[in-house]
Amino acid sequence: MLIAGCGDVGIELATRLHADGLQVTGIRRSPAGMPDFITPLQADLARPESLPRLSHGFDYLVYAASADEYTEAAYRKAYIEGPRAVLDWMIGAGQAPRRMLFASSTSVYSEDAGGWVDEGSRVRTDHFGPNSLLAGEQIAERSPIESVAVRFGGIYGPGRSALVDRVRAGTATCVLGAYSNRIHRDDCAGVLAHLLTLDEVERVYLAVDSDPAPACEVQTWLAARLNAPPPQVVQRDGGRGIRNKRCSNQRLLATGYRFRYPSYRQGYENLLSLCD
Repeated sequence: MLIAGCGDVGIELATRLHADGLQVTGIRRSPAGMPDFITPLQADLARPESLPRLSHGFDYLVYAASADEYTEAAYRKAYIEGPRAVLDWMIGAGQAPRRMLFASSTSVYSEDAGGWVDEGSRVRTDHFGPNSLLAGEQIAERSPIESVAVRFGGIYGPGRSALVDRVRAGTATCVLGAYSNRIHRDDCAGVLAHLLTLDEVERVYLAVDSDPAPACEVQTWLAARLNAPPPQVVQRDGGRGIRNKRCSNQRLLATGYRFRYPSYRQGYENLLSLCD
């Protein structure tokens, strides 16, 4: 198993796979902090020359890199140049894996009026973020490897407590009527591990929990739980820049996956127990 971009989600995935007896190798620019059971490869995914010579093949590839910053150049490196370099590296060495999972995002969808979206819904073509993610999905799909794009909602969990911190500090704001879609970090790893076990897979899966709740509802619940001020509710200003959709996870559920944290309540209770 090779995890390209082995951050917190990758490490949680590797922990599960190692417990199941798989050998896991992780690529990132600095291997410091990775558990001992992950074989480290130090490389910059956007620089093909930094990838070492392959001495053996891998059965599975998970590409889970993320952009360093919210710029077009950073997104291009993470989601276009990175997967292209890794695939060229492996295929060129004659070591193509059996299956590749590409970590994408629900931000690719164009829905902005609170409607439901699924894997076949219309995508955005007017912004570098979605364009880069979709280009990365296409690079994987067009390779000779069986590939799956996993479009994650907003990831939260250990080390990803920004919303909790804002609510606790009384600085949280939410847009009236706007929905949010999320997934706990542990379920991110769970979904990836699950998709590796399936005999047959679809090309795309939406990976979000089963409760696409209004953002104001989530923040108000957190405020009550933290004894903090309620969030500041603001009106939409023409909808520009506001994501407002409800993502369906029915295709994923139909494969047999069961969420550890099916709604924000269970997931944030877990996170709050770690933060307290």
